[in-house]
Amino acid sequence: MKVGIICYPSYGGSGVVATELGRQLAARGHFVHFISYDVPFKLSTYEANVTFHEVDIPSYPLFAYPPYLLALANKVVEVSRRYSLDILHAHYAIPHATCGFLAREVLGGRLKVVTTLHGTDVTLLGSNPSFSDIIRFSIESSDGVTAVSQDLARVTRELFDIRSPIEVIYNFVDASRFRPLEVEDLRSRICSPETRVLVHISNFRPVKQPVAVIDIFHAVQQELPAVLLLVGDGPEMARVQQRVDELGIAQRVKFLGKQEEVVEILSLSDLMLLPSTQESFGLVALEAMACQVPVIASRVGGLPEVVVHGRAGFLYSPADLEGMAQGAITILSDPALREEMGLHARAIAVEKFSADEQVARYERYYEQVLENEV
Repeated sequence: MKVGIICYPSYGGSGVVATELGRQLAARGHFVHFISYDVPFKLSTYEANVTFHEVDIPSYPLFAYPPYLLALANKVVEVSRRYSLDILHAHYAIPHATCGFLAREVLGGRLKVVTTLHGTDVTLLGSNPSFSDIIRFSIESSDGVTAVSQDLARVTRELFDIRSPIEVIYNFVDASRFRPLEVEDLRSRICSPETRVLVHISNFRPVKQPVAVIDIFHAVQQELPAVLLLVGDGPEMARVQQRVDELGIAQRVKFLGKQEEVVEILSLSDLMLLPSTQESFGLVALEAMACQVPVIASRVGGLPEVVVHGRAGFLYSPADLEGMAQGAITILSDPALREEMGLHARAIAVEKFSADEQVARYERYYEQVLENEV
């Protein structure tokens, strides 16, 4: 199969999922063509059966803003004609599904478009009247639509009154790569043996509540010796740093910035904090679970489908920071419980969210779309 993938190349869940899907498809013998304005974040080295096509965005005085949608659609048409694409997989409703519709029209219908909804394209942009109609049109004009969780599929149907079927195909993790590693030397450079290590990984947007992460950690470290690793960067980082200084815990908080590979960081961690106000899936939680790290998270969106409460960690209301702190203390003060939860977490990641199973589901879905069975 010849598959085109359009996605955002930047640091974030949808781009990571799209890139990993393309790599997995290529490893299975399919020919994958990534189309974007930059090389996807996780696609930094050459891989067989994978080609990247950069979108040229024209600069013309008439345009106040560069017409990326049109440039992207034109590139999709160009790539599809040259390589005879079978499927165009658009990650995000706008502009990517919209682009898929335009490209398919230009090609006279000779390209099937599958759209995967990741979350903010529905929950954030969908609530904006300026975008709701075009999002609905783009979803309904796709030849196939998938969502990364049951909750996101439900929200999409309710927000846009979608009548066509939405296939739920979960995000996945490569459990052979995301697994607990021996990192005692690295851990010893960060903290003493009796110190607990907590971690938060995100793009530090308000929806991730990174300042709340600091407040939760502050309560934990008052009860137990602990350090916090912060991975990523984003608009809330200045407020996070300010809160750390206000609480006087700068010596216990390590700012690691953006990291392309996080397996070693997860492997030396005892617990992940993810107090988001909304998560359509929670890929970073799944990656932590695959590395045997329990998760304290919010009971929102698709997170309850990933983090099984009481087995892989604990779930709370996004506003219940006290409960999250107490849950973290409960896990971290009981090594046997922490180990048991870590083992359960990895088992769930391997059994329910393996790359092999979910990528195979995408393959079957592509075939159904090509055979007009969706």
